[in-house]
Amino acid sequence: MNKHQRIKKSQEFQRVFKKGKSFANRQFIIYVYRTGQPEFRIGLSVSKKIGNAVTRNRIKRYIRQVFLEMKEEVRQDADYVIIARKQAADLDFHETKKSLQHVLKIARVLRKK
Repeated sequence: MNKHQRIKKSQEFQRVFKKGKSFANRQFIIYVYRTGQPEFRIGLSVSKKIGNAVTRNRIKRYIRQVFLEMKEEVRQDADYVIIARKQAADLDFHETKKSLQHVLKIARVLRKK
């Protein structure tokens, strides 16, 4: 993920929370805000309640890799904020990918292959 594909500023997160729609499953909550920009951006939120720094960074790495692999399938004109829930700490990469695909299907932001 390039730096311009990440949401970092608090006001950008707040805009997605206020104006976007949320979708969830047991492991993740995703906020989607359609902006009309040429590339999607993602913001990650992994609370200290989930685990130590190693666990939190592993979850963020997995999420970024899933979005990298699904770049062509994910709707491009939106901002996504992904919040990891406690159950996400127990997932390996493939389970994380499956869970994120599930919640993205619920949000209807995946294109057909």
